[in-house]
Amino acid sequence: MEEALAQHAPQGVIFIASQKSFPVAGELVKEYGEALKHHTLILEDEESLEEAYKKALEALKKALEWEATAIVADFSGGTKPMAAGLVLALTGRGVTFSYVGGQKRDPETGRVLSGHEQLRLLEDPTARYGLREWEGFVRNFNALNLPAAISELDALLKKPLSPSEVRFYGALKGVTEGLLHWDRFWHERALEALNTHLDVALAVAEAWGHGAKVRVLKELEGARENLKTIVEKGKRPTFALLADLLANADRRFRVGRYDDALARLYRGLELAAQADLYERLGIDLKDTQTFPKEFPEGLRETALRTRGLAEMLDVSFNIDLFYNQSGTLAQRLYSDFQGRLQPLLKKRHESILGHGTNPVKKEDYEKFRAYFDEMGLKALPPWPAF
Repeated sequence: MEEALAQHAPQGVIFIASQKSFPVAGELVKEYGEALKHHTLILEDEESLEEAYKKALEALKKALEWEATAIVADFSGGTKPMAAGLVLALTGRGVTFSYVGGQKRDPETGRVLSGHEQLRLLEDPTARYGLREWEGFVRNFNALNLPAAISELDALLKKPLSPSEVRFYGALKGVTEGLLHWDRFWHERALEALNTHLDVALAVAEAWGHGAKVRVLKELEGARENLKTIVEKGKRPTFALLADLLANADRRFRVGRYDDALARLYRGLELAAQADLYERLGIDLKDTQTFPKEFPEGLRETALRTRGLAEMLDVSFNIDLFYNQSGTLAQRLYSDFQGRLQPLLKKRHESILGHGTNPVKKEDYEKFRAYFDEMGLKALPPWPAF
């Protein structure tokens, strides 16, 4: 400890001491003068890793209260649990580690002989290898905060990485950007990004043998196939697009954005009726070129005037009547509209994103979402998490 103080010449020092060793801290303060800013934390049990960890965090808090611009943590003295607790607590927090060692030691005690001490500054390896940034990426990726996840990868890519690490994290950034495009319904841009970067990231992860990374990227390979289907269908109303919309709503629900999630379900009812007509009869109500010649003029005019959910269900019902269809999804939605759907739709209409001022509750979404499952309208699988 004396050697560390002499070499570092700090403006302030925080001692973490055991019940037996704390008098040494007092002696050192006397030796270096009372002008030295100091604080002592005493451990009840010097063999407790947990207590050492907590005291190290207290020491860091005190140093930050002193507005320290550089913090050095020396773990030369103390028990092994004390040293381990200090390192565990302070890694990834911008601290430089210090250790007093030496080649010449007492053969009986193993201690460095007086006069042969050598101070070593030890870089925090978590800073070099970006462990804190990776943890931030995983946390934000799993929480579906993709912009923040991308920012963590940007910070990680500024580290002194190996060529394969640069390749992997750069590709992973492209994959994450693709998912962000997908979450915004920019399907073509999302597929382009995934096609460019997903295979590269997966190849490196497999070469490294990193199981969690491989698992997530392989699951995204399967998700990409669903995305391809959506893109191949173009801008047409399809059940593939509906499944994507429901998955998007579920993601909003997962992060507590219930109003956004419920608004997507409202649109989902419209899209369900549109997709049912298009995939059965080839009729896209937003494209007059798909209208058959045998359409009655009145039905054609009604279809062109269609606005909102009620009109969408009404015109879909009438088209099915014209074609003598029965038991269709569009007809079931029309039948439910004036009955069981009204309490669900009321929550949306009264919401801030609808026509009212009420917030949407968790159970409001869950009840509405259950209706889609009952009708056999499933969402795409959720994106994988680390």
